[in-house]
Amino acid sequence: MGIYSPGSTVTCPHCQVTVQLIGERLKGIMLTPHHILGDASASKDGYRLDSSVCPGCRQVIVAVEQIAFDDEENAYEVLAERLLVPPAPERLVPPETPPHIARDYVEAAHVLSVSPKASAALSRRCLQTVLREQGAARQNTLSEQIQAVLPDLPSYIAAQVDAIRVIGNFAAHPIKDTRSGEIVEVEPGEAEWNLDVLDLLFDFYYVGPALASAKREALNTKLIAAGKRPMR
Repeated sequence: MGIYSPGSTVTCPHCQVTVQLIGERLKGIMLTPHHILGDASASKDGYRLDSSVCPGCRQVIVAVEQIAFDDEENAYEVLAERLLVPPAPERLVPPETPPHIARDYVEAAHVLSVSPKASAALSRRCLQTVLREQGAARQNTLSEQIQAVLPDLPSYIAAQVDAIRVIGNFAAHPIKDTRSGEIVEVEPGEAEWNLDVLDLLFDFYYVGPALASAKREALNTKLIAAGKRPMR
């Protein structure tokens, strides 16, 4: 059974809620020489299309699985799986995020499954913009900008941000540091990590302050109604 088969418990790639996928647990559409040609002697290795529905958002999920037939077990083994619908898991951007930041983030997320190198280049550029605009990091390189903002971040976020340099192996790929938007080779998990760190920074720089401001305004409204001086 594949990751996105009916009955699997996964994070829905549409709504990002953990659910148990629903649908008929069928064999899927078999794309092997054996099935396509109807030839019993042809290979049973190939691909299978699997589909399901999220019970929350009710969106269709389609994945293609690379499969191999195990003669001893008389069963198929899923070797790899790739999403077709949606083409990549959706990553939600808080509405408080500035549009020019959100655009780079969304594009980086959309190309992640197709080209991790392109995704990482976009997310590094997005990170530099956030650090310049919100962290006042005016240094020339991404590594220096990261170092500059670390003292102002909560420790749990600072550790994650600093790990970008380690996971990205900046020492071996200095171009990531000096020309962050260049498309270069990436380390395993690097592109996903960049996006995860941006999620944390969006919450810290945009969502948290907006929530605090809304609460302060609500309190001031109550103070004024009670004839008291509002908070500055």
